Amino acid sequence: MVTAPALHLEAETLGPRGALPVLRNVRIVVAPGERVALLGGNGAGKTSLLRAIMGLATVRGRVEVHGRRVRRPADAVAAGAGLLFQDPADQLLAPTVLEDAMIGPRHAGVPRDEARRRAEEALAAVGIAGLGGRAVEALSTGERKRAGLAGVLALRPSLLLLDEPTAGLDPACELAVARLLDEVARARGAALLAATHAVDVAPLFAERAVVLGEGGVLADAPLRDVLADGPLLARAGLRSPWISQVWTALRGPGRAPLTLDEVFTWNAPRS
Repeated sequence: MVTAPALHLEAETLGPRGALPVLRNVRIVVAPGERVALLGGNGAGKTSLLRAIMGLATVRGRVEVHGRRVRRPADAVAAGAGLLFQDPADQLLAPTVLEDAMIGPRHAGVPRDEARRRAEEALAAVGIAGLGGRAVEALSTGERKRAGLAGVLALRPSLLLLDEPTAGLDPACELAVARLLDEVARARGAALLAATHAVDVAPLFAERAVVLGEGGVLADAPLRDVLADGPLLARAGLRSPWISQVWTALRGPGRAPLTLDEVFTWNAPRS
């Protein structure tokens, strides 16, 4: 039996509704359980692409989630897709954190008791189980990001779409959220497509990269290969991770680590 991809997108053009297309000749296939970073500078079309997958943008082509055609948001949700918006203010709608995490399941027809159970599980999964009764407006930026992610997870998606999930966070929270995404995707077996230009944190949760720029897809390759390609990164308005730059400056050209953990591993004494 052949398993359908978590995502299969082929579009001649796509972009915001009522506006000119921002991307052309896009083809992206994401396998079940695969973790992909959608890289590109500001204005590269990352948000438009994620919105297109959710049926929120104009697509001249075809979008399928787990083999199901997506034409509108209800199709995407029913097929197993969930989108975390860049700005938590666009996502958090209820008075309290727990009530907000219940919105998705309730709209999907899940009975109230089961919706509450799913919401509580999701809050625990993102590390804010104790904040269920807190008012949404009283949350910090990092807590709002986690609360928004909990609302998406409560729908139990098999394809997680995330728009700049670490934007606006302090360095410690940025790392925590990046590692959380990796843990959640692995624990749930969900595919992950995260739009970001944060090249220093992308290696913490992704293994492959799709690079947008110049109105289309510039590259689709293993993340390590992409982040080692200086000319490609320059075309996309990106840079290599700081860790890689420091390593290369000290040791010269060659294979470079992408994270601090890799630095420690590569420098560990051999037994």
